Amino acid sequence: MNGNLTLIEEVRKQCPLVHQITNVVTVNDCANITLSCGASPVMADAPEEVAEMARLASALVLNIGTLKVEQVDAMIQAGISANEKGIPVVLDPVGAGATTLRTRTTKKLLEEVRIAYLKGNAGEIATLTGERAEVRGVDSGHVGIDIRTLAINAAKKWDLTVIVTGEKDVITDGAMWAEVSNGHPLMGAITGTGCMCAPVVAAFAAVSKEPMTAAISAVTTYGIAAEKAATMAKGPGSFRQGLFDALYSLDGDTIKEYAKVEWGRV
Repeated sequence: MNGNLTLIEEVRKQCPLVHQITNVVTVNDCANITLSCGASPVMADAPEEVAEMARLASALVLNIGTLKVEQVDAMIQAGISANEKGIPVVLDPVGAGATTLRTRTTKKLLEEVRIAYLKGNAGEIATLTGERAEVRGVDSGHVGIDIRTLAINAAKKWDLTVIVTGEKDVITDGAMWAEVSNGHPLMGAITGTGCMCAPVVAAFAAVSKEPMTAAISAVTTYGIAAEKAATMAKGPGSFRQGLFDALYSLDGDTIKEYAKVEWGRV
């Protein structure tokens, strides 16, 4: 498995185009983190062009962080276009469970678009699977189920790869699971670290035919970048800047050295 943790080298070689319809609060950071890992971002969200843009891309990210009703149609158009081309779609259901609109929109996207990766916190994923959960705005509260079990149930329910972010990131396709312990508490001190994870996953998914490999490699790489950034940070501001620098500078040998991953079969 360690040899599969170095997909960032393939991302840099191929420089996949990652189309993102995302959170306006974090759109600039999402674009920059995409560049930092070696991919190319495009942030087109106009309904008149999203289908065409998705056909040019190598992966698509849908993030409902600053959701508007007119954005839903654009996401579905882009998602269908991505499905027709056969490129992976990453869905980030930010705040699902906090409002009816967010929950309903996420379920609609799951029904009408073939999603390859569902990435969210425990509260968001639990809400979507019908489990008891607390969601505070866009943050996760208490969840009344084991996180690994939650992720496995969601993966089986929608036949996709699930990434549940938290103190330990849990990744599963319903047949295998992995837990990634890389990361740093400063990730919770700035806006957008969750949103930025999705385009990293998308970039890695664009260059791999193995969804679990792509997800584990992406999440591990991103977590190690956060650890490296934290060693030089004086606070949240310098950590944010350092995160881009650290990801940009990572190489395969460093990732293999610092990776903290456990995995097994369901």
